[in-house]
Amino acid sequence: MPAHLLQEEEFSSASSTTTVTSRVTKNGNAVVEKDFLIHDKVAAERGMVDDLFDETYREKEGPKPPLRYVWRNIILMSLLHIGAIIGLTLIPSAKIETLAWAILCFVFSALGITAGAHRLWSHRSYKASLPLRIFLTIANSMAFQNDIYEWARDHRVHHKFSETDADPHNAMRGFFFSHIGWLLVRKHPDVIEKGQKLDLSDLKADKVVMFQRRYYKPSVVLLCFTLPTVVPWYFWDESIIISFFIPAILRYTLGLNATWLVNSAAHMYGNRPYDQNINPRENLLVSMGALGEGFHNYHHTFPYDYSTSEFGCRFNPTTVFIDFMCLLGLASDRKKVSKEVILARKMRTGDGSHKSG
Repeated sequence: MPAHLLQEEEFSSASSTTTVTSRVTKNGNAVVEKDFLIHDKVAAERGMVDDLFDETYREKEGPKPPLRYVWRNIILMSLLHIGAIIGLTLIPSAKIETLAWAILCFVFSALGITAGAHRLWSHRSYKASLPLRIFLTIANSMAFQNDIYEWARDHRVHHKFSETDADPHNAMRGFFFSHIGWLLVRKHPDVIEKGQKLDLSDLKADKVVMFQRRYYKPSVVLLCFTLPTVVPWYFWDESIIISFFIPAILRYTLGLNATWLVNSAAHMYGNRPYDQNINPRENLLVSMGALGEGFHNYHHTFPYDYSTSEFGCRFNPTTVFIDFMCLLGLASDRKKVSKEVILARKMRTGDGSHKSG
């Protein structure tokens, strides 16, 4: 195992980007890592360590606790997916404006998860101004995937205890569980216990986050269901049935499943060029459906990188959005890992797939 040596950091005020680097030496075509990336130091610069994997955690011995079904969620999720199927059958009858509106709502709400709850509030991988935080909060309420505080808390637990009993959607329990099943049963006691021990002071200090948490239910009714339905019906005289089942129900269901695929498919299918010792994979199809969130082996290796990928804007609309917000002066301090660190990590722990990819 390589020794821990000095880590260097470069700061570029022009691009408002923090780049984490480490020294490497070259021996012919081989690159030898001289500086092991010290995650805690990078996390300290962000003011948090609770999204970094905890090597000390051990699952409790003995039988697992019995499953306790949440029948309300089972019924509601079943009805939601039936409604989505109805929405699919109505697509040929919908006006082109309605379909365009549904796509716009999908992208807008997805950004509330990817650029908002995930990259900003869960990982603090960049900073956002008040107007941008309000924008992302509105988008997040349209996405209806739990309020930002709860989403970020569960996601930090997922990273800190990935693929263990303390992981809310532990992929070791199978595709169905990590995709949707985790929402249909009571949480494992370890998930609750570890979640209560996280430092969430940054979320509690964000007035926008706490305002949304206080008024989350009415915001969801308004933004996830009412607004997407009313706009097509009012502005271009679309059928109220089509307006409800396509821009509201079908769009919402597709958004949920796009996020869930990051928890399931991106933990099971794909290559592991950065760290073959962890389960998350690189899955291009998931990235295309989830606005850039499918570069999951990279993301779990470097969770503080604002792009969640070494490839920048490629197949990553969320990165394009954040970069554009920086251009407008609404975002800053993007955290990025240097190419040298990435290459050294590939050679030290990767599965070798980067040589052909």
